[in-house]
Amino acid sequence: MTHTRNTPASAASEPTPSREPSSATSPPPSAASDSDGDRSARAAAEEMTVRPLRDRRYVVETDGGTYVVTLDAGTCTCPDHAIRGSRCKHLRRVAMEVTAGTVPAPDQRVGVCAVCGAETFVPFDAGGARLCDRHAFEPGAVVRDRETGKRLVVVAVTTERADTYRTEEGRAIADYPTNADYGAHEPVVEAVYAESIRPGRSVADCDRYGFPASRLTRVL
Repeated sequence: MTHTRNTPASAASEPTPSREPSSATSPPPSAASDSDGDRSARAAAEEMTVRPLRDRRYVVETDGGTYVVTLDAGTCTCPDHAIRGSRCKHLRRVAMEVTAGTVPAPDQRVGVCAVCGAETFVPFDAGGARLCDRHAFEPGAVVRDRETGKRLVVVAVTTERADTYRTEEGRAIADYPTNADYGAHEPVVEAVYAESIRPGRSVADCDRYGFPASRLTRVL
């Protein structure tokens, strides 16, 4: 910002030019930062519908048009990004919804829980039977067998269905009479009986058994 130079003392008799008015006492914030803040505010406030596609991209529908966002590449087909190269409100909105858990991340896809049928996010290339957070188990979790009431410790949650998982006897888990009331399409949970764990005998030393996921329930 420039100012009129002060009149030298040797020229004091000459009229002193007036100082140019200052437009601001400090540099204004950059237009880019203002624009970024505005885009973020609009991304949060405006009505948009975000739908994941099968190729890791997202469709964003707005009153102004429909655009395709590639989040991991940071691109959008809208004019704001295509012409100005900016991180547009559509990119920001998709990122917000991924963070909020309303749409899957680029490395995820929408799957269905084999127990309750609820939608859940699974790894993009994942196959096999899957569980939602409500019905999933973590290794080491203590669970109860609905048939016997006995406690077990979860060793692993497989993605193999109960009608394809084979025991050492060569039988499918779903073929055992005690599993008749549970879904043959459910993933098999491998567990050991808690009573078999004792000093000097770890989980790894115990016999492992397979169960349809819904046959086991968490111990609170």
